[in-house]
Amino acid sequence: MDQQDIIIIGGGLAGLIAAHQLAKKGRNVLLIEKKKYPFHRVCGEYVSNEVKDFLLREGLYPQSITPANITHFQLSSIKGNSAHMPLDLGGFGISRYALDEFLYQKALEAGASFLLEQQVEEVVYKGQEDNFMLQLRDGRQLYAKYVLGAFGKRSKIDKALNRDFTQRRSPYIGVKYHILSDFDPNTVALHNFEGGYCGINRIEEEKYNLCYLGSKDQLRQYGNIPDMEEAVLFQNPHLKQIFQNSTFLFDKPEVINEVSFSPKKPVENHILMIGDAAGLITPLCGNGMAIAIHTGKLAAEALTKSSQRAAIESAYSQSWTQHFQSRLWIGRKVQWLFGSKKVSEFSVGLIKNSSFLAKEIMKRTHGKVF
Repeated sequence: MDQQDIIIIGGGLAGLIAAHQLAKKGRNVLLIEKKKYPFHRVCGEYVSNEVKDFLLREGLYPQSITPANITHFQLSSIKGNSAHMPLDLGGFGISRYALDEFLYQKALEAGASFLLEQQVEEVVYKGQEDNFMLQLRDGRQLYAKYVLGAFGKRSKIDKALNRDFTQRRSPYIGVKYHILSDFDPNTVALHNFEGGYCGINRIEEEKYNLCYLGSKDQLRQYGNIPDMEEAVLFQNPHLKQIFQNSTFLFDKPEVINEVSFSPKKPVENHILMIGDAAGLITPLCGNGMAIAIHTGKLAAEALTKSSQRAAIESAYSQSWTQHFQSRLWIGRKVQWLFGSKKVSEFSVGLIKNSSFLAKEIMKRTHGKVF
């Protein structure tokens, strides 16, 4: 029997951070990822500085890649009216292609093991043995004392576990490009369009990440992504200018379907859920990457502070709830202020006319330095 101490399913930021932290503490940890590094992911690629001190302490800040320094925020309405404000903490821009590869190498150096280009089809907790069985796509079975679920926004495993959010269809798609563009390198912007919003910020090597959350129904209506963008996104003059005056670096965009912001539980079927598997914050709040990093850290801490399953699950659930539950709830409420003409004008006016309220919303959707 192929028995492991800890298996992490999914090699995004949360999984990589957890793997590094656990291996650093001398734990036997195997991370299973269905792709091979490096690769692109649909992601905003802006990281709140709430995680920077932690990354620096652990030798995980990718200084050699030269992340972009982000200090200001811009918001535009569908009509093109815009407002600007400084970011209290600020953040940095870096591609997942570069950052995930960097963290993968760091986790390997720390002693973590990896099984790449392999997919977990099913996870079963065996109560009598107090152990997990994992069924792999190639037919193999692995066993582990503990399992961390870092399998992202939506996966086959979510369906196999019959998680609540999989019972509801999501109307959103995510689309990402890398571009060369004439845009303020220190600003992260969110530009509204009917049914969604698009973010842009600088990453490494003078490139920019352009990523939007759009409507599945609109894609169906217009038949393909370029026609949808021209008909819908170009109604915002800022987006029209960016799309028409930038050099697009991908042959085709990265696309994901069924992006769900429904609440999720941090522990299900005795699996510690981390990153987006535990809950996805709306992109306009700009710190999904920071939350993923933090959850990986918290899960690793829970596993290293106790050997009792109940205590581990309780500690992780409590810390996750303390740090993220209200942030994700506020993010879902704030999302109502975006994606249509009237409310996008109201949102821009809010920043222009009530900087205190705008700063409070920003503060409550961003975490504290840890």
